Amino acid sequence: MKYYFFFLISCFFAFTANAQIDNKSKSTSIPAVKSKKDSLDAKMLLPSKPIENNTINGMSVPKANTTLNFPKKEFSMFGEKFGNPGELYEDRLNKNIKDIKTEMGLGAKGSTTDQYFGDFKTKSKFVRVIYRDFGLQDGDYIRVLVNDDILEFRVLLTNSSKGFKLDLKEGFNKIDFLALNEGYSMPNTAEFHVIDDQGNVIAGNQWNLSTGVKATIIVVKE
Repeated sequence: MKYYFFFLISCFFAFTANAQIDNKSKSTSIPAVKSKKDSLDAKMLLPSKPIENNTINGMSVPKANTTLNFPKKEFSMFGEKFGNPGELYEDRLNKNIKDIKTEMGLGAKGSTTDQYFGDFKTKSKFVRVIYRDFGLQDGDYIRVLVNDDILEFRVLLTNSSKGFKLDLKEGFNKIDFLALNEGYSMPNTAEFHVIDDQGNVIAGNQWNLSTGVKATIIVVKE
């Protein structure tokens, strides 16, 4: 009887120990639940995966250019035409002067070739040649020659008429007016008249000459 009781006690302890071990191995764990916010942030932080085959739904995808190569252009404050500030200023100044002259009726380009105003016949023994600056009195100078000889070396043209008396020789008497400058409102401008010994105007005209150009008239004595 004593041995039987001892055997029952041993079986009871063995059963209890086995139950405790099973309870430890079969414990239920509660999994962690990821919040939507956390999963969204994690997804945004993940780098995008490059397309390996360069196609989407059978369509070709152009390769992205990771380097932007722009043409290098030198910076200039004064544009393409005038890289030099001095050239820019000079060009603008010349344009302003040209505009002012155009508004005032000045600055037309003078003739760069010699002007011939014709030949005129007369029976007079002499003629008077008068001339004046018909435009702005701007400091125009001329040289007067008769038959290629200098009669007036340097004459200032004014708005008042001035001139000389010329005794005519038989035949041709050539008179040249040579522009020595163009004043400050180019070109060299003047008008002239040739008057016979009876006071009749037998010739007259105007010139607009560049520097070094001459106007010529011939008086023929019959």
